[in-house]
Amino acid sequence: MYSPVKLGTKYLKYWLTAANGKGHGIHSPFVFDFVTKVLNDYNTYYCYTSIENLRARLKRDNTMLTLQDFGAGSRVHASYERKVSAIANSSLKPKKFAQLLFRMVNYYQPGNILELGTSLGITTAYLASADASKPVITMEGAAAVAAVAKQNFEQLNIHNIQVVEGNFDLTLDKVLEEQLPVTDFAFIDGNHRKEPTINYFKKLLPHIHEHSILVFDDIHWSEEMEAAWNHIKQHDAVTLAVDLFFIGIVFFRKEQKAKEDFVIRF
Repeated sequence: MYSPVKLGTKYLKYWLTAANGKGHGIHSPFVFDFVTKVLNDYNTYYCYTSIENLRARLKRDNTMLTLQDFGAGSRVHASYERKVSAIANSSLKPKKFAQLLFRMVNYYQPGNILELGTSLGITTAYLASADASKPVITMEGAAAVAAVAKQNFEQLNIHNIQVVEGNFDLTLDKVLEEQLPVTDFAFIDGNHRKEPTINYFKKLLPHIHEHSILVFDDIHWSEEMEAAWNHIKQHDAVTLAVDLFFIGIVFFRKEQKAKEDFVIRF
């Protein structure tokens, strides 16, 4: 993980050099459409208030959870305790990006959604709220955290979410083979290291299609994550990459004849 100073320096460079966030100077019709109709959609949608009210409650929740650190592989390395409020304040995706994910699902209408890294379920709730008829499978390694997420989905009256518990290394293959042989949309926020992130991408590749969308979290969080992002966006299957600093998005559209890589201010 980069230090706050180094990350801040990188963000400043991104902000000064990224393409205009309003779409000016972007010549790709698809990307211009994405910027103007998704990034810059400032509507307040029906689910925003209820999910953000839940986020606020979680940030005040002093319930103590017992968590397990799996370490390498599937073996439990250690157990430790953490407050729900601590998880909410450090691990939840900020409103700006969680709501962007909602808008992406709302606009592109994927038939199914996969999330690696449920946490307390705030981002999951946004992904699932765009269309109650579309199934969302979310995967969480910590059973205690998954239990809180399930309670949150009940509170929000969201019923199109399936939570899969356990180490991703042991659960992802089965989910892809049995439930998501064709994956339309995936948000990967499960392990902020190079090799696991690339491995998740490789596991997803046989299941994606021309209109699939993959979103990777914290692509500039560390040198490892930057290396993972560079590897992913350079893959032959990827025709278009969009870097928003805190997340990276890859598309596989065949109409995109030449590979393009956009860094856009958001």
